[in-house]
This record gives sequence, structure tokens and C-alpha cells, in this order.
Amino acid sequence: MKKIELIIKPFKLDDVKDALSNIGIFGMTVVEVKGFGQQKGHTELYRGAEYQVDFVPKVKIEIVVSDEKVEDAVEAVIEAARTGKIGDGKIFITNIEETIRIRTGERGASAL
Repeated sequence: MKKIELIIKPFKLDDVKDALSNIGIFGMTVVEVKGFGQQKGHTELYRGAEYQVDFVPKVKIEIVVSDEKVEDAVEAVIEAARTGKIGDGKIFITNIEETIRIRTGERGASAL
């Protein structure tokens, strides 16, 4: 099993959720976050004054999938989240040793 963490632009959340649903991935955790990468923030204009916004609003999505679904999930996310502009986000994939469903005690892939 793998944990896939996605950092994407907030307005792409519904597109990514729909793309993952279309390939059979329904469970996810979503958190609103702020951060910056290569884009290093941006400038905004407020009442005629320009100011620097260092931390850009993003959405972090966490999903856990079986090893067989990893590439399909990554391709679906890239297709749904890509705008072609700086700040589209990142995908991080890590190994998961065990998964346990609290309600039933199921373990492994059946707990997903």
C-alpha cells in the first residue's frame, strides 16, 4: 500500500476528487494549507498599495491506495490538477506498512 499526498491549487479540488472517484478511489482526507515552493508567493494590490503574500493558499489531499492503483491515481491527479502554470503543486508517495479499520478490525488492503 502507498500513501499519496497531493498539494494542489484550491480551485482544482473538485476536479481531482472527481478524477479519483472515476478510477474507484473514494476515501480521502482534505486539509486547507498555506505554503510556497518555487513561486515564492506573489504580490497583491489592496487599496492602491502593493504587498507581498509569502504563503499561498493550497489544498493537501491524502489518500491510501493499493500498490496496483498508484500509477492510475497519479495520472488522474496530474490530468485533473495541471494548469500548466507555476504553483500547480506536488505529489508525494510513501510506503504504508499497515492499515487497520477501527470499526471492524480489518487489516491490510481490505481495510481501505
